[in-house]
Amino acid sequence: MEQIRHFVDNNLTNLHIPSVGIIDILEILIISFLIYQILVWIRNTKAWSLLKGIVVLLVIFLIAVILDMTTIVWIARNVFSLAIIAFIVVLQPELRRALETLGKRNYLASLIPWDLGKSEEGLFSDQTIREISKACTEMGRVKTGALIVVQQEDNLSEYENTGIAVDGLVSSQLLINIFEHNTPLHDGAVIIRGDRITSATCYLPLSDNMRLSKDLGTRHRAGVGISEATDSMTVIVSEETGKVSIAYRGELFRGLRAEEVEMKLQSIQHKPVEEKKNRLFMKRRNQI
Repeated sequence: MEQIRHFVDNNLTNLHIPSVGIIDILEILIISFLIYQILVWIRNTKAWSLLKGIVVLLVIFLIAVILDMTTIVWIARNVFSLAIIAFIVVLQPELRRALETLGKRNYLASLIPWDLGKSEEGLFSDQTIREISKACTEMGRVKTGALIVVQQEDNLSEYENTGIAVDGLVSSQLLINIFEHNTPLHDGAVIIRGDRITSATCYLPLSDNMRLSKDLGTRHRAGVGISEATDSMTVIVSEETGKVSIAYRGELFRGLRAEEVEMKLQSIQHKPVEEKKNRLFMKRRNQI
């Protein structure tokens, strides 16, 4: 009892619980948000493997400190500053991409969903959606590879400038002709802005996401790469299997049917809510 009383007197008597204000709660939320974003970024890049290696080194350093291995501790302390610089250099492309993504995201718009300046058709028309879906279905049937990037809010001029200007109304016939084998425009990506094809044969950044399947080729990795760098949606037709996939926000949805492709495109069309409800009602009525 005496020991317990002594512990209470020394440790709990002067225990002070700090008051928590609105600023403290806001600070906790901001720090939690930043930590979550960093963890998500690390998980989706090669930084995940580097992080596991760093954890192993920290465990070795901790054991060295506990066992008083002075030589290892001295080496670790002197190498620490150089290791931070090396870490930044190795992850420079990923860090740049993460900052670009953070800057492009419109967090205010996600909290306050207003539709100022958006037309009744949205970013593109239903006809454009049908033409893209029809073209991908036809090309998938004959195993013609295709890479179609649909612009959303982020400007894609940087990638358009790597290709050849087209400026044509979106149609299934035009898309099929562009990606036809042995034609001048078939290699590379097509970029669609609104209801028009702006450029063809465009070069896209390749994703280095290690979670992607090893059997995916350059076309799929380019589709995922542009979806990581921008908010665009990319429709991909495999030349090997003829299957249609969609890349969006760093994720790849494989083996989609024509209806699923249309639904994915409609999700970024930004039509008014009432128009979406009417379209869904008409679709259900036609099925009946």
